[in-house]
Amino acid sequence: MVEIEIDGKKVEVPPGSMVMDAANKLGTYIPHFCYHKKLSIAASCRMCLVEVEKAPKPLPACATPVTAGMIVRSKSDKAVKAQKEVMEFLLINHPLDCPICDQGGECQLQDLAVGYGKSSSRYEEEKRVVFHKNAGPLISMEDMTRCIHCTRCVRFGQEIAGVMELGMLGRGEHAEITTFVGKTIDSELSGNMIDICPVGALTSKPFRYSARTWELSRRKSVSPHDGLGSNLIVQVKNNKVMRVLPLENEAVNECWITDKDRFSYEALNSEQRLTKPMIKQGGQWQETDWQTALEYVAHGLKNIKHEHGAAAIGALATPHSTLEELSLLQKVIRGMGSENIDFRLRASDDTVTTGFKPWLGMPIAEFAELTNVLVIGSFLRKDHPLLAARLRHSTKVGSKISILHASDDDLLMPVANKLICAPSAWLSALTEIMLVVAEAKGVTAPVAQITISDAARAIAADLLAGDKNAIMLGNAVTQHPQATQLHAVAQWIAEQTGIKFGYLTEAANTVGGYIANALPGQNGLNAQQMLTQARKAYVLLNADPLLDCATDARPALEQAEMVIVLSAFKQALDYADVLLPIAPFTETSGTFVNCEGRAQSFNGAVKPLGDTRPAWKVLRVLGNLLGIAGFDYETSESVRDELLQKQTDLSSLLNNKISLTVSGVDKVTPVAGFERISNVAIYSTDALARRSEALQETADAKPPRAWMAAAHLTEMGLVDGDIVKVSQAGRSVLLPVSRDKGLPAGVVRVAAGHPVTASLGAMFGQITVERA
Repeated sequence: MVEIEIDGKKVEVPPGSMVMDAANKLGTYIPHFCYHKKLSIAASCRMCLVEVEKAPKPLPACATPVTAGMIVRSKSDKAVKAQKEVMEFLLINHPLDCPICDQGGECQLQDLAVGYGKSSSRYEEEKRVVFHKNAGPLISMEDMTRCIHCTRCVRFGQEIAGVMELGMLGRGEHAEITTFVGKTIDSELSGNMIDICPVGALTSKPFRYSARTWELSRRKSVSPHDGLGSNLIVQVKNNKVMRVLPLENEAVNECWITDKDRFSYEALNSEQRLTKPMIKQGGQWQETDWQTALEYVAHGLKNIKHEHGAAAIGALATPHSTLEELSLLQKVIRGMGSENIDFRLRASDDTVTTGFKPWLGMPIAEFAELTNVLVIGSFLRKDHPLLAARLRHSTKVGSKISILHASDDDLLMPVANKLICAPSAWLSALTEIMLVVAEAKGVTAPVAQITISDAARAIAADLLAGDKNAIMLGNAVTQHPQATQLHAVAQWIAEQTGIKFGYLTEAANTVGGYIANALPGQNGLNAQQMLTQARKAYVLLNADPLLDCATDARPALEQAEMVIVLSAFKQALDYADVLLPIAPFTETSGTFVNCEGRAQSFNGAVKPLGDTRPAWKVLRVLGNLLGIAGFDYETSESVRDELLQKQTDLSSLLNNKISLTVSGVDKVTPVAGFERISNVAIYSTDALARRSEALQETADAKPPRAWMAAAHLTEMGLVDGDIVKVSQAGRSVLLPVSRDKGLPAGVVRVAAGHPVTASLGAMFGQITVERA
């Protein structure tokens, strides 16, 4: 450690640290613009000039390495004079538009100009003008004249998001930050550029001109989207959510959030919100009161149980629902005598293993320190943007990432080894790695010998080297028809090599769904079985089965005698019988359990809209009307505490191991002709993202296409944009076709979770493509 003195206080910091790091450790504030603790050093703004003893002139604190015995003065006359002179330069060209600037009230330049700016300027020439740019639907670059060239946005794109979408053109007073010609900013983390811009040059397009920062009240919350559980600040004005920002939590999301977390709030105020209970009478929808609606539901469920038995009732929930909601839903269904409940709507492997509760297998902070990682079946960048950002950072310090997948997407990071093959060949490819590991460890593999590829040998060698290695299973593995066998082989490899093993969990409360036991019981049906073996009554919690399930749900839902929809939005109008308006995450209290098993509770940020009610309250009343015991909860916290016993770290309750043996994996029969690989587009994953106008205008929200290898297009005489007929399991849709150089032969990529492709059904399996 190196000891230095700043403003009379001594502090020890590691060798190689900068003066700014030492000041931060002491709690001494040094004014700055270009410095950011998560970004590389640019030293471009010079606002952090400090006096260093024996140095002939002031030095930038952000770029001056510490030396033993160094004496620094940040508030001496010499330092303050230098800082004020820099501020005078920064304000030379800055427009005097604070009264109409969206950044007013939370602008670093504004704050520091008060302390270091002069009341008048010596500069009399005309101020420069920089023309606005179109950066897409999320970020506004209307006022680039305000830019002070700190380059934070440029460095964020390169270093955190992994893609350089902004850069600097020109020199001197002609320098300006801009996008590439004709391009927009399309990164899934782009909104963070708005937060780190120290002036009002980059602002939020959806939020622009809608409120002043001092008018907004702030509420802590938790993201209801991906499995990370990012911490949020929800900003509210007049009982309306106006903006969502990151709440810093180094152990979870650091100081970043995804664009889905940031902009999906638009759906909360959309015209599609359901605000009153509705019942379908004679084919017409009628608004009603809560008592009538709930008594109608209770009466209908009792009738169906009486006429067809309890097993005729099934419940489907999304893993974006809270722990409390899932717990009470399963209590209602089980209280009626049915075991048909499931939240794993896209899972297609029906092998049930007791005690299996998948999770990351380690804390998120440890995940970022892994040396060698094998990721199986994950569209990593879009499924888990912030976990991908952590892996991206770890590759810079020597970590090696290997992938086994059916699509060679650009992960915006170095990938050491790739096994890109059709989904039906994943098991065989994983078995190759198993055989190499068995050979190295001198054990007998529980499978027959097969030909081993060089890529499999390289991946196995990496997993056998280093001390912090892991195998991670992605969303596509849990959706794969051979999910259990893939798990068994991966688990065997992890056990033999002594490395970590875990799941990149799909949604905000996937782990919570297992803890709440929102799963089919011994004789219960899972989500796929409930839709292929149609039930007489369905209870849908936050779910839209047409988009959320890996099966074509429409036939089962249309034949049902009663479909009860608990949703924040008007949906399922053609097949539902009752719509009950429940509160989204900003209007209710609840708990999400993230991928590392961290239970994070939150309160409502605004009052429920119209006659909307929190889902846990609706289910509590429904339980009472059905005469089920144990529904006397006063608060959502009492439901949570009953489940968790006041624990917040639930990792001890979770278990990635299954007891199935590895067998028959070497006898995989390939799918004849083309086979499908499905991703769920990043802004099609849940009800909020689907209804955010800004997100639906992004490049990631474009309608699905049939993506194929270039060789297949040539073979079929097709060019990009041609319309093809895509057929699966007797159903067909028309889609434009495009080439994807990352796909192996025989694989067609068609996105799921979208109305256009919903009728195709299963996310994997045989698919045919022909010219329309």
